[in-house]
This record gives sequence, structure tokens and C-alpha cells, in this order.
Amino acid sequence: MVLPTSVHVNENFRRANFTAADMRESDFSGSTFNGAYLEKAVAYKANFTGADLSDTLMDRMVLNEANFTNAILLRTVLTRSDLGGAIIEGADFSDAVLDLPQKQALCKYASGTNPVTGVSTRLSLGCGNKRRNAYGSPSSPLLSAPPQKLLDRDGFCDEATGLCDAK
Repeated sequence: MVLPTSVHVNENFRRANFTAADMRESDFSGSTFNGAYLEKAVAYKANFTGADLSDTLMDRMVLNEANFTNAILLRTVLTRSDLGGAIIEGADFSDAVLDLPQKQALCKYASGTNPVTGVSTRLSLGCGNKRRNAYGSPSSPLLSAPPQKLLDRDGFCDEATGLCDAK
């Protein structure tokens, strides 16, 4: 059981269930949460520095002012979660699912590079107008690839790549 302000440094919480848990101001730095369920949990000012939160369900969480410095959040689902004031320097959000307004808010101050994955926080969030992020996220299969035969009537489309050129 996790209680507010508890210390769980470098612990293994793989596939653990923290649904609706009160994790306020707790220290989870260096811990592993692969495949854990943290939906509807309150982790206000929680410390996840260097934690591996890959493949976790963090839907509808309160993560205000949480510390994600150098955390790994690969393929993490953060839909309808509040990350207001979260510290994200060096965090890797590659293929994570975030609501667009939340992602845009994080992009305003995203910085650093994750020391484990070597991925830039800004790049992992898809900040800027990079083409690789122009079609949505991995969670939206209909939007995650260029439209098929976009210029089929007026141009040439390469079947292998899906890219088209106008005539």
C-alpha cells in the first residue's frame, strides 16, 4: 500500500495496480513501473526522477508539480491527466499518448535529453512542426500514417512508401 509522502526509491512496481491511489508527495525515484495501472491516482508533487514508467496506464491522474526528470515514459497513456507545473527535463515521452492541449503546454518548456535513451524531451513529445508528427500518434491508427494515395487522381503515388508527387 502506498501512503502519501512515502518513500519507495528504486523499487519494482511492474504490473502493480495503483488505481485511485493517494501518492501525493511520495518519492518513487529510480523505481520501475512497467505495465502498471495508475489511473485516477493522485500524485501531486510526487518524485519520479529516473523512474521507468514505460507501458503504464496513467489515465486521469493528478500529476501537478510532479518531478519526471530523466524519467522514461515510452508508450505511456496519459490521457485526461493533469501535468500542470510538472518538471519534465530529460524525460522521454516517445510514443506516449497525451491530450493535445497537455502536450502543447509541456512543449512550451520541454528541455533536456534522457540519459538512458538519448532522446530529446522536445523530440519525444513531438514539439514543433516535424513531419513525423504531422499525422497524429501511434494510438490513432487511422491518423498515424500519411493518407493513402493522397494525390491518386492528379499525381503519382509510390505504393511502398505512400508518398505522392503531383504531375
